[in-house]
Amino acid sequence: MTVSGALIVVGVLLLLLGAYSSWTAGRIDRLHHRVATARASLETELARRSALVAELAGSGVLDPASSLLLLDAAHRARTANSDERERSESALTRAIGATATDLEPWATELGTASRRVQLARRFHNDIVVSTRELRRRRIVTWFRLAGHAPMPGTIELEDGS
Repeated sequence: MTVSGALIVVGVLLLLLGAYSSWTAGRIDRLHHRVATARASLETELARRSALVAELAGSGVLDPASSLLLLDAAHRARTANSDERERSESALTRAIGATATDLEPWATELGTASRRVQLARRFHNDIVVSTRELRRRRIVTWFRLAGHAPMPGTIELEDGS
C-alpha cells in the first residue's frame, strides 16, 4: 500500500468516525429533549393529582381528619422545592392510601390520576435510563459528545406501582 492509499484509508476512517460521532451527539441531544418533555409531563400529572386531592379534601364528603390530612399532603406536594419533591409526593400517595378515598366518583378520578402519575414516572425513568446508557459509552465520554449537559436522574416515588 502506498502512502497516498494509507492517507485515503485514514481519511475515510476519520470521516466515518466523525459521522458516527455527529449522529451520536444528535441522538444524545434528542434524548435530553425527551427527558425534559417527560419531566414536564410528570410534573403536570403530579399537579393534577394534588389539585384533585385538594378538591376532594374541600368537598366535605370526608371526615374532617381525613380532609385535613389530604389537604396538608396536597399543599406540601405543590409547594415543595426540588429537593423535597419526591418525599412530599410519596407522602401524598401514602395519605391517599390512608384515607377513605373510595367514595364515588372520587375513587375513579383518583385511580385515573394515580395511574397517569405512574405511567408518566415510568416513561420518564425509561428515557433517563436510555440516556444514561448512551452517555456511558466510551466514544461519548472520550469526545465529550454530551457537552456540559448534566446527567439526568430518575424520579423515585411511592406511587402504588
